[in-house]
Amino acid sequence: MSGVVVHLPRGSGGTDGGAPCGDPVTLRLGPGEVARFGRGSATVPVELRLADAAISRLAGEIRVSDDHWQLTNHSSTHSYLVENPEGAGEYLRVAPRRVGAPVPFEFSRVVLPTRGDVPVSFQVFAPDHVYLDPDAMGVPWGNHTVTAYSLDETATYFLVLVALCEPRLRDQSRVAVPTTPQIVERLRSHPACGALTARAVSSHIDYLADEKLRIGVLDDPAEHGRGERRNGKREEIVGLALRFGLVREEHLALLPPLTVARGRERQAER
Repeated sequence: MSGVVVHLPRGSGGTDGGAPCGDPVTLRLGPGEVARFGRGSATVPVELRLADAAISRLAGEIRVSDDHWQLTNHSSTHSYLVENPEGAGEYLRVAPRRVGAPVPFEFSRVVLPTRGDVPVSFQVFAPDHVYLDPDAMGVPWGNHTVTAYSLDETATYFLVLVALCEPRLRDQSRVAVPTTPQIVERLRSHPACGALTARAVSSHIDYLADEKLRIGVLDDPAEHGRGERRNGKREEIVGLALRFGLVREEHLALLPPLTVARGRERQAER
Protein backbone atom coordinates (compact mmCIF):
# COMPACT_ATOMS: atom_id res chain seq x y z
CA MET A 1 0.00 0.00 0.00
CA SER A 2 1.50 3.34 -1.05
CA GLY A 3 -0.51 5.31 1.52
CA VAL A 4 -3.77 7.22 1.67
CA VAL A 5 -5.05 10.58 0.52
CA VAL A 6 -7.06 12.64 3.04
CA HIS A 7 -9.15 15.46 1.58
CA LEU A 8 -11.11 18.14 3.41
CA PRO A 9 -13.36 19.85 0.80
CA ARG A 10 -13.88 23.59 0.90
CA GLY A 11 -16.59 24.53 3.39
CA SER A 12 -16.67 21.08 5.03
CA GLY A 13 -14.61 22.03 8.07
CA GLY A 14 -17.46 23.53 10.12
CA THR A 15 -19.05 26.97 10.38
CA ASP A 16 -17.88 30.43 11.32
CA GLY A 17 -20.73 32.76 12.25
CA GLY A 18 -23.24 30.35 10.71
CA ALA A 19 -21.55 30.17 7.28
CA PRO A 20 -19.44 27.27 6.00
CA CYS A 21 -15.76 28.00 6.32
CA GLY A 22 -12.40 26.44 5.71
CA ASP A 23 -10.09 26.15 2.72
CA PRO A 24 -9.63 22.75 1.08
CA VAL A 25 -6.83 20.61 2.48
CA THR A 26 -5.28 17.52 0.89
CA LEU A 27 -2.81 15.32 2.77
CA ARG A 28 -0.83 12.35 1.49
CA LEU A 29 0.20 9.87 4.16
CA GLY A 30 2.54 6.94 3.78
CA PRO A 31 2.66 3.77 5.91
CA GLY A 32 3.33 4.65 9.54
CA GLU A 33 2.33 8.30 9.17
CA VAL A 34 -0.40 9.98 11.22
CA ALA A 35 -2.74 12.93 10.65
CA ARG A 36 -4.64 14.47 13.57
CA PHE A 37 -7.95 16.29 13.26
CA GLY A 38 -10.02 18.58 15.50
CA ARG A 39 -10.45 22.25 16.40
CA GLY A 40 -6.80 22.51 17.31
CA SER A 41 -5.05 25.29 19.21
CA ALA A 42 -1.63 26.83 19.67
CA THR A 43 -0.72 23.96 22.00
CA VAL A 44 -2.67 21.23 20.16
CA PRO A 45 -1.65 21.34 16.48
CA VAL A 46 -3.77 19.38 14.01
CA GLU A 47 -3.36 18.68 10.30
CA LEU A 48 -7.13 18.94 9.64
CA ARG A 49 -8.70 21.91 11.41
CA LEU A 50 -12.45 21.51 11.99
CA ALA A 51 -14.19 24.66 13.26
CA ASP A 52 -17.16 23.55 15.33
CA ALA A 53 -17.70 24.00 19.08
CA ALA A 54 -18.94 20.40 19.41
CA ILE A 55 -15.63 19.02 18.13
CA SER A 56 -12.74 18.50 20.53
CA ARG A 57 -9.47 20.33 20.04
CA LEU A 58 -7.96 16.91 19.37
CA ALA A 59 -10.90 14.90 18.05
CA GLY A 60 -9.04 11.96 16.55
CA GLU A 61 -6.34 10.73 14.25
CA ILE A 62 -5.78 8.71 11.10
CA ARG A 63 -2.92 6.22 11.06
CA VAL A 64 -1.77 4.45 7.90
CA SER A 65 -0.71 0.81 8.09
CA ASP A 66 0.86 -1.32 5.39
CA ASP A 67 -2.44 -2.51 3.91
CA HIS A 68 -5.19 -0.35 5.47
CA TRP A 69 -5.80 2.74 7.57
CA GLN A 70 -7.09 3.13 11.10
CA LEU A 71 -9.24 5.73 12.83
CA THR A 72 -8.83 6.68 16.49
CA ASN A 73 -11.64 8.57 18.25
CA HIS A 74 -10.33 10.78 21.09
CA SER A 75 -13.81 11.99 22.03
CA SER A 76 -15.19 10.70 25.33
CA THR A 77 -18.83 11.32 24.33
CA HIS A 78 -19.30 11.25 20.53
CA SER A 79 -19.14 8.39 18.03
CA TYR A 80 -17.84 9.07 14.51
CA LEU A 81 -19.26 7.58 11.32
CA VAL A 82 -17.16 6.24 8.45
CA GLU A 83 -19.39 5.96 5.37
CA ASN A 84 -18.81 4.21 2.08
CA PRO A 85 -20.19 6.79 -0.41
CA GLU A 86 -20.01 4.32 -3.28
CA GLY A 87 -21.68 1.41 -1.51
CA ALA A 88 -25.26 0.54 -0.63
CA GLY A 89 -25.36 2.56 2.56
CA GLU A 90 -22.50 0.73 4.31
CA TYR A 91 -20.94 2.49 7.24
CA LEU A 92 -19.11 1.74 10.45
CA ARG A 93 -19.41 3.52 13.78
CA VAL A 94 -16.25 4.32 15.71
CA ALA A 95 -17.17 4.49 19.38
CA PRO A 96 -15.81 7.10 21.83
CA ARG A 97 -12.21 6.42 22.93
CA ARG A 98 -11.85 3.67 20.30
CA VAL A 99 -8.22 3.30 19.28
CA GLY A 100 -7.09 2.15 15.82
CA ALA A 101 -10.40 1.03 14.30
CA PRO A 102 -9.49 -0.54 10.90
CA VAL A 103 -11.44 0.87 7.93
CA PRO A 104 -12.15 -1.55 5.05
CA PHE A 105 -13.51 0.89 2.46
CA GLU A 106 -11.45 2.06 -0.51
CA PHE A 107 -13.20 5.45 -0.48
CA SER A 108 -14.54 6.74 2.86
CA ARG A 109 -16.29 9.79 4.26
CA VAL A 110 -15.61 10.48 7.95
CA VAL A 111 -18.53 12.37 9.52
CA LEU A 112 -18.38 14.08 12.91
CA PRO A 113 -21.49 15.17 14.85
CA THR A 114 -22.02 18.91 15.30
CA ARG A 115 -24.64 21.29 16.69
CA GLY A 116 -25.02 23.13 13.40
CA ASP A 117 -26.86 22.42 10.17
CA VAL A 118 -23.65 22.02 8.16
CA PRO A 119 -22.08 18.57 8.58
CA VAL A 120 -18.38 18.33 9.29
CA SER A 121 -16.75 15.64 7.21
CA PHE A 122 -13.64 14.75 5.26
CA GLN A 123 -12.74 12.07 2.73
CA VAL A 124 -10.12 9.34 2.83
CA PHE A 125 -8.92 7.51 -0.29
CA ALA A 126 -7.10 4.22 0.26
CA PRO A 127 -5.74 3.71 -3.25
CA ASP A 128 -3.93 0.42 -3.30
CA HIS A 129 -6.47 -2.22 -2.33
CA VAL A 130 -4.99 -5.29 -4.03
CA TYR A 131 -7.06 -7.79 -6.00
CA LEU A 132 -5.91 -11.22 -7.15
CA ASP A 133 -5.50 -11.73 -10.86
CA PRO A 134 -8.70 -13.60 -11.83
CA ASP A 135 -6.71 -15.68 -14.34
CA ALA A 136 -4.57 -16.99 -11.50
CA MET A 137 -7.41 -18.15 -9.26
CA GLY A 138 -7.35 -21.85 -8.44
CA VAL A 139 -3.59 -22.28 -8.70
CA PRO A 140 -1.35 -22.87 -5.65
CA TRP A 141 -1.06 -19.81 -3.41
CA GLY A 142 2.62 -19.42 -4.05
CA ASN A 143 1.93 -18.86 -7.75
CA HIS A 144 -0.73 -16.18 -7.32
CA THR A 145 -0.09 -12.81 -8.92
CA VAL A 146 -1.76 -9.48 -8.34
CA THR A 147 -2.95 -7.01 -10.93
CA ALA A 148 -0.61 -4.15 -11.83
CA TYR A 149 -3.46 -1.62 -11.76
CA SER A 150 -5.93 -2.26 -8.96
CA LEU A 151 -9.27 -0.89 -10.21
CA ASP A 152 -12.70 -1.41 -8.69
CA GLU A 153 -15.15 -1.58 -11.59
CA THR A 154 -18.06 -0.79 -9.25
CA ALA A 155 -16.56 2.52 -8.11
CA THR A 156 -17.48 5.98 -9.37
CA TYR A 157 -13.91 6.70 -10.39
CA PHE A 158 -14.13 3.76 -12.82
CA LEU A 159 -17.29 5.25 -14.38
CA VAL A 160 -15.36 8.49 -14.86
CA LEU A 161 -12.53 6.51 -16.47
CA VAL A 162 -14.94 4.78 -18.86
CA ALA A 163 -16.53 8.13 -19.73
CA LEU A 164 -13.08 9.54 -20.49
CA CYS A 165 -12.32 6.62 -22.81
CA GLU A 166 -15.76 6.37 -24.42
CA PRO A 167 -15.18 8.60 -27.50
CA ARG A 168 -12.10 6.66 -28.58
CA LEU A 169 -13.68 3.29 -27.83
CA ARG A 170 -16.71 4.15 -29.97
CA ASP A 171 -14.97 6.01 -32.79
CA GLN A 172 -11.52 4.38 -32.82
CA SER A 173 -10.08 7.82 -33.57
CA ARG A 174 -7.97 10.49 -31.92
CA VAL A 175 -10.92 12.60 -30.82
CA ALA A 176 -10.59 15.02 -27.94
CA VAL A 177 -10.84 13.61 -24.42
CA PRO A 178 -14.11 14.74 -22.77
CA THR A 179 -14.03 17.80 -20.55
CA THR A 180 -15.21 17.81 -16.94
CA PRO A 181 -18.63 19.35 -17.78
CA GLN A 182 -19.09 16.76 -20.53
CA ILE A 183 -18.38 13.92 -18.10
CA VAL A 184 -20.83 15.38 -15.55
CA GLU A 185 -23.50 15.56 -18.25
CA ARG A 186 -22.68 12.08 -19.58
CA LEU A 187 -23.07 10.45 -16.15
CA ARG A 188 -25.97 12.57 -14.90
CA SER A 189 -28.62 9.91 -15.59
CA HIS A 190 -26.63 7.14 -13.90
CA PRO A 191 -28.32 6.10 -10.60
CA ALA A 192 -25.09 6.59 -8.64
CA CYS A 193 -24.08 9.89 -10.25
CA GLY A 194 -27.13 12.14 -10.03
CA ALA A 195 -25.34 14.42 -7.55
CA LEU A 196 -21.92 14.20 -9.22
CA THR A 197 -20.28 17.64 -9.46
CA ALA A 198 -17.50 19.02 -11.61
CA ARG A 199 -15.29 19.27 -8.52
CA ALA A 200 -15.91 15.59 -7.74
CA VAL A 201 -15.07 14.57 -11.32
CA SER A 202 -11.80 16.51 -11.13
CA SER A 203 -10.98 14.76 -7.85
CA HIS A 204 -11.65 11.36 -9.41
CA ILE A 205 -9.38 12.22 -12.35
CA ASP A 206 -6.59 13.29 -10.00
CA TYR A 207 -7.12 10.11 -7.98
CA LEU A 208 -6.88 7.94 -11.10
CA ALA A 209 -3.74 9.67 -12.32
CA ASP A 210 -1.88 10.04 -9.05
CA GLU A 211 -2.88 6.92 -7.13
CA LYS A 212 -4.48 4.27 -9.33
CA LEU A 213 -2.52 4.58 -12.57
CA ARG A 214 0.51 6.37 -11.07
CA ILE A 215 0.94 8.85 -13.89
CA GLY A 216 3.33 11.76 -13.45
CA VAL A 217 2.26 14.28 -16.07
CA LEU A 218 3.64 17.77 -16.64
CA ASP A 219 4.46 18.37 -13.00
CA ASP A 220 6.55 21.53 -13.50
CA PRO A 221 4.22 24.55 -12.99
CA ALA A 222 6.95 26.86 -14.30
CA GLU A 223 6.65 25.30 -17.74
CA HIS A 224 2.96 24.48 -18.00
CA GLY A 225 -0.30 26.10 -16.98
CA ARG A 226 -2.91 24.33 -14.92
CA GLY A 227 -5.21 23.74 -17.87
CA GLU A 228 -2.40 22.22 -19.91
CA ARG A 229 -1.40 19.95 -17.04
CA ARG A 230 -4.97 18.71 -16.64
CA ASN A 231 -5.39 18.10 -20.39
CA GLY A 232 -2.11 16.21 -20.46
CA LYS A 233 -3.19 14.16 -17.47
CA ARG A 234 -6.47 13.19 -19.15
CA GLU A 235 -4.65 12.19 -22.34
CA GLU A 236 -2.20 10.04 -20.38
CA ILE A 237 -5.01 8.38 -18.41
CA VAL A 238 -6.94 7.48 -21.56
CA GLY A 239 -3.83 6.33 -23.42
CA LEU A 240 -2.69 4.03 -20.61
CA ALA A 241 -6.18 2.64 -19.96
CA LEU A 242 -6.68 1.74 -23.61
CA ARG A 243 -3.16 0.44 -24.24
CA PHE A 244 -3.35 -2.01 -21.34
CA GLY A 245 -7.00 -2.90 -21.85
CA LEU A 246 -8.08 -1.53 -18.48
CA VAL A 247 -11.17 -0.13 -20.21
CA ARG A 248 -12.70 -2.15 -23.04
CA GLU A 249 -15.79 -1.96 -25.19
CA GLU A 250 -17.79 -4.15 -22.83
CA HIS A 251 -17.30 -1.55 -20.10
CA LEU A 252 -19.37 0.93 -22.12
CA ALA A 253 -22.43 -0.95 -20.83
CA LEU A 254 -21.71 0.59 -17.41
CA LEU A 255 -22.57 4.05 -18.77
CA PRO A 256 -26.12 5.37 -19.22
CA PRO A 257 -27.53 4.76 -22.72
CA LEU A 258 -26.61 7.40 -25.28
CA THR A 259 -29.52 9.64 -26.22
CA VAL A 260 -30.40 10.18 -29.88
CA ALA A 261 -29.17 13.79 -29.70
CA ARG A 262 -25.89 12.72 -28.13
CA GLY A 263 -25.45 10.05 -30.81
CA ARG A 264 -25.83 12.70 -33.49
CA GLU A 265 -23.21 14.85 -31.74
CA ARG A 266 -20.82 11.89 -31.86
CA GLN A 267 -21.38 11.51 -35.59
CA ALA A 268 -20.81 15.25 -36.13
CA GLU A 269 -17.52 15.08 -34.21
CA ARG A 270 -16.11 12.30 -36.40
